[in-house]
Amino acid sequence: LTQPVTPDLLVSPSSQDGDLGSECPEDRGNWTGRLDFLLSCIGYCVGLGNVWRFPYRAYTNGGGAFLVPYFIMLAICGIPIFFMELSLGQFSSLGPLAVWKISPLFKGVGMGTILIVSLVAIYYNMIIAYVLFYLFASLTSDLPWQHCGNWWNTDLCLDHHVIKAGNSTLPVNISNTVSPSEEYWSRYVLHIQGSSGIGDPGRIRWNLCLCLLLSWTIVYLCILKGVKSSGKVVYFTATFPYLILVMLLIRGVTLEGAWKGIQFYLTPQFDHLLSSKVWIEAALQIFYSLGVGFGGLLTFASYNTFHQNIYRDTFIVTLGNAITSILAGFAIFSVLGYMSQELGVPVNQVAKAGPGLAFVVYPQAMTMLPLSPFWSFLFFFMLLTLGLDSQFAFMETIVTAVTDEFPYYLRPKKASFSAVICIALFLMGLILTTEGGMYWLVLLDDYSAGFGLMVVVITTCLVVTRVYGMKRFCRDIHMMLGFKPGPYFRACWMVLSPATMMALLVYNIVKYQPSEYGNYRFPTWAEVLGILMGVLSCLMIPMGMVVAVLQEEGTLWERVQQASRPAMDWGPSLEENRTGVYVASLAGSQSPKPLMVHMRKYGGITSYENTAIEVDREMEEDDEEESM
Repeated sequence: LTQPVTPDLLVSPSSQDGDLGSECPEDRGNWTGRLDFLLSCIGYCVGLGNVWRFPYRAYTNGGGAFLVPYFIMLAICGIPIFFMELSLGQFSSLGPLAVWKISPLFKGVGMGTILIVSLVAIYYNMIIAYVLFYLFASLTSDLPWQHCGNWWNTDLCLDHHVIKAGNSTLPVNISNTVSPSEEYWSRYVLHIQGSSGIGDPGRIRWNLCLCLLLSWTIVYLCILKGVKSSGKVVYFTATFPYLILVMLLIRGVTLEGAWKGIQFYLTPQFDHLLSSKVWIEAALQIFYSLGVGFGGLLTFASYNTFHQNIYRDTFIVTLGNAITSILAGFAIFSVLGYMSQELGVPVNQVAKAGPGLAFVVYPQAMTMLPLSPFWSFLFFFMLLTLGLDSQFAFMETIVTAVTDEFPYYLRPKKASFSAVICIALFLMGLILTTEGGMYWLVLLDDYSAGFGLMVVVITTCLVVTRVYGMKRFCRDIHMMLGFKPGPYFRACWMVLSPATMMALLVYNIVKYQPSEYGNYRFPTWAEVLGILMGVLSCLMIPMGMVVAVLQEEGTLWERVQQASRPAMDWGPSLEENRTGVYVASLAGSQSPKPLMVHMRKYGGITSYENTAIEVDREMEEDDEEESM
């Protein structure tokens, strides 16, 4: 018997020699180890925000009482959307752009995601560059931000050793003074006095520029071979921060006055729970901490095998992330309590969030400890490893999204394409290395992933449940995992998660406040530029709709209907996993029944084949009901 010949038209460009079946997914690559995916997700979710945002948010929003809305929002918004993203990625084995074969009308959502991730990747690597700067500065016997009297210090600089000496006689008024660490950060690292504002960036700080170049080089070398290389690096970058965090925690709680800080962090103020702001803050913390909507989770899941238990992984990662945030709070606030005792001021005067905590307050606290360079190096090394694996995810998302769109041209040249993306983003980030670069970083941080990201996540949720259909989506998960999602997930996907995010979006718009950095208020043109960044990612959705509708035929309504239906080749990427409606719908498909492929391969029927038979039977019954 001669081998049946597939017409050229049916062969996808990504297949080699016309034999599609299993070549394409192998070409795309998979995780090589059992823990690669889980550790990559943990590394991606556990980032800088866990250390510098969560503890501060908790103490300003009711201390221990904040954990109530935090875990409720984790259950309503965090876990369900996290599971939805992983399911979409694993089921289709596609990146954040190509996954919209599920409903081509909404491909603009994927384009919006890529725009947001690109903007975030630019400034996130600048933060890693600052961390590298401090890491190198810690390799000394005396930390450079320990004392006043350097060329960058002003007359307002006041050394904490002087305060300590003064405590025994007269109380020192520190309200009009500046700590050496604050002047080191603003006047030496940033050299912000060389810029009058966002419109006057000043000169490039070459030492920062070299740190940025180094951070992009590290990122590139780690994602050089896609998930095969980054999947191995995360064994270190996702686990090592925990070791350092535990060391910092033990050191922190053994300091004098540590309990004062911990009390401040965790004392519950239940009256705060009546305020809507606290619930919104909890939802925002969950939203950004888990990294939903950035496409990273979807990308990582797309490299899984079809039957990977992502249901279990969802709970491990989301709960692990929450526990890490709480632990980080103890490590931070125990040191802040010690620091407040040393300075003789209340804890709320030393507590800060964001870069202020990482680059001013904590480094200052380090100078008060014996072996201060060692603890400083450990702290910044922890921040480096926390930041890097989040950055891997952003880069992998961009590269995967584009290579899945053009697999024939870009997959063989993935390393070169990754280099082009890294160089382009490095060049765009050069403005952040100038004397006024911090103003640009604040603008990017405030607007790049604000309301645009929420619109992307809300749209994804509504398209999957309303346009694609909840029944169909649950059936896909059944095919993949062997069971259907329970009523908890269905209720969250249908109503609770979109409603909560709508409330977040409305709150963000109503309570909009212009950006500021310290006492500097941004000019109107900068505000408009920031808002445009957010709006542009939202505009991708209608633009994508217009393109999708123009590619169809018929009346406008017919075109919309056709464009909203899943593409012909939507479904599992491997022929053997395609059952029910997905049978023989791949280009070049020659297999009449995927079950036969399984039988040939494994020599029997496994539990997943039983599931496939069940799903087929269920679909036949549904079809009969509809025809009646």
